[in-house]
Amino acid sequence: MKNKVHVDLNNKTILVTGSPGFIGANLVLRLLKEMSVGTIISFDSMNNYYDPKLKEYRLGLIEEAAAKSPVKHIFIKGNLADKSLLDEVFAKYKPAIVVNLAAQAGVRYSIDHPDAYIESNIIGFYNILEACRHSYNNGNTGVEHLVYASSSSVYGGNKKVPFSIDDKVDNPVSLYAATKKSNELLAHCYSKLYNIPSTGLRFFTVYGPAGRPDMFYFSATQKLAAGKTIQIFNYGNCKRDFTYINDIVEGVLRVMQGAPEKCNGEDGLPVPPYAVYNIGGGTPENLLDYISTLQEELVRAKVLPVDYDFEGHRELVGMQPGDVPITYADSKALEEDYGFRPAINIREGLRKFAEWYKKYYKV
Repeated sequence: MKNKVHVDLNNKTILVTGSPGFIGANLVLRLLKEMSVGTIISFDSMNNYYDPKLKEYRLGLIEEAAAKSPVKHIFIKGNLADKSLLDEVFAKYKPAIVVNLAAQAGVRYSIDHPDAYIESNIIGFYNILEACRHSYNNGNTGVEHLVYASSSSVYGGNKKVPFSIDDKVDNPVSLYAATKKSNELLAHCYSKLYNIPSTGLRFFTVYGPAGRPDMFYFSATQKLAAGKTIQIFNYGNCKRDFTYINDIVEGVLRVMQGAPEKCNGEDGLPVPPYAVYNIGGGTPENLLDYISTLQEELVRAKVLPVDYDFEGHRELVGMQPGDVPITYADSKALEEDYGFRPAINIREGLRKFAEWYKKYYKV
């Protein structure tokens, strides 16, 4: 693994923010299964951006798994913008690995609710960086690796595909994207100044069971199940690089275990131990094909009847503000450095989602 320092997860304290969230919960479940000793701290505000019952459901799965795991699990309800609480958590538990997944998500929501994004994604992330910086005080070992969520949204209206981490990302088309680009800049600055090993992950449309209800596949399912019409943006001329949740978790897990190496440059100052990767499916799917597959799987899982009139429940509409027509990840760097490639196709992923949906909503 080039210029990476191996980080053993066992016998460590790992802080996962946003853990009852979609990616966070699945990551914690995997850690509880794989680790043989250690402590996992889950941190989340449990806000009501979407149905809090889903977060409670995921937290319930975590607590159930923790009861059977040799690993200790602690849940702390709090807000990243609460600096004193975060400092208290770092002082008390001294996390060696920090995975920051807590963020105000959603491109469209950011248009009408900018405050939530500044508080969580800017102030909250700054507080994480400050806590990591001070973890080295008094000769302490401190944080060995900070892994944080960025987003494919940083590519904005980039016409060149696939999106490469070497592309310029200076023209965000939503506040959400701007906050995620800011996270990368702040992390770089802190890596340089305080020698904090950090890795940013640009996620590409993550989906799967117990996902976020504001994501298209989930909201479309809810609308179709209620007999409502779904809107298909840009008249269906959209392509998305969908990534199944288990693939994302596998990628995050590998990245956690390989921190950028600390070293000094010719000037004797730290070369920032900093990296950013795309983490996506690497095969963009046409939105209409994706919807057809989803509909077939909803019928198969008996969420919808065989004779459901799909055409009658579709409306093709124009582009939404802040949205982009295509997302397509070039994940070569992640494959080269961590040997990771997403493996689950949309048919398999949507089948698992449809089966979960039927069970969870007792359709």
